[in-house]
Amino acid sequence: MNALSDKSCIVGIGQTEYTRGTEKTELRLLLEATKNALDDAGLKAHEIDGIVGPPVASTAEQLAANLGIEDLKYASTILMGGASPVVALQTAAMAVASGVAENVLVPLGWNGYTDRRISKVGTDLEGLAGSLGSYYVPHGAVAPVQWYAWLATRHMAEFGTDKDALAEVALSSRSNAQLNPDALMYGRTLSREEYDEARWISKPFQKFDCCLENDGACAVIVSSPSRAKDLRKKPVYIAGVSEGHPYPADDFASREDIFEIGLNKAAPRAFASAGVTHSDIDFMQVYDCFSFIALLQIEAMGFCKRGEVKDFIKDGRLRLTGELPMNTHGGLHSEAHIWGMNHINEAVKQLRGEAGKRQVKDAKTGLVTGWGDFGDGGLAVLRND
Repeated sequence: MNALSDKSCIVGIGQTEYTRGTEKTELRLLLEATKNALDDAGLKAHEIDGIVGPPVASTAEQLAANLGIEDLKYASTILMGGASPVVALQTAAMAVASGVAENVLVPLGWNGYTDRRISKVGTDLEGLAGSLGSYYVPHGAVAPVQWYAWLATRHMAEFGTDKDALAEVALSSRSNAQLNPDALMYGRTLSREEYDEARWISKPFQKFDCCLENDGACAVIVSSPSRAKDLRKKPVYIAGVSEGHPYPADDFASREDIFEIGLNKAAPRAFASAGVTHSDIDFMQVYDCFSFIALLQIEAMGFCKRGEVKDFIKDGRLRLTGELPMNTHGGLHSEAHIWGMNHINEAVKQLRGEAGKRQVKDAKTGLVTGWGDFGDGGLAVLRND
């Protein structure tokens, strides 16, 4: 264990409605999720004295001004793409454990359907640089679905990973979403035939290998265990949290080992910090921007050896009734894409026993991963006692 283990806990979570189309601004969504997190915790806005601001849509200063926080003691922003929420937890835990701040807000939200659609990233070339701008974009590779398709194709060629494995991520997520009334895909089942017949996006990815585009926001509040005793809900402890980066971080093609991602480094540190092993994990929320990326992270965390994930997930291991339920809320594939902040909220619900029909029985320890950009990673091990 390290200095951060169990020195902080999540005391409040909040979210907005997940939609495809809204007239609400991104700042409005962030404030709405924050209000719900404050109500959940039993805290007032002026009691927030730290904010790890979102990487898009707003700043900590804007949030503080709108919340009426006159004495903001700590503000920072994590710029790690989809790994930002989990790494923001690490930053919030550091602020609380060191005494720099007592109640740290971590919000993230966006108009991912109404405004910042991922599928339109190719129209925003001004923001691209380095290997991306110099080598990828000139050859027409302008979107994440294309870059990650390279990894999937290579993995399939080297290890025989097949469409059955990719389909299992999509189908299990959609199945779980049928037990989650908040999920965008609630009430919309997905069959293997529909999965197979969907249009191609970037081979080997078809439509249902890709996450959703939507609007919405989530927020969590991190406090100390002593402060949590006076608050409304049962605290969820940050037992271990770590970040990791591949090398070089801005390019796939020049890596000595293309499958060595940030999570290969972050996972051992987070597990050791929490003092747990793989067999202690009751469920996991794995960043699933694309089906294969979830599979790659399962290998990187060490649940199985490289190339074995297709066999590891057979026989429903990742299903709610399996040994290791994954993305119990439907994930980015079927609940909503809030950069993985909704993965953290779902983990808290599971550890509080508030997940309703999708509740994992006797859940005590779970993990949340983040994946950003070209494989930056974050992993948090959370537990309820």
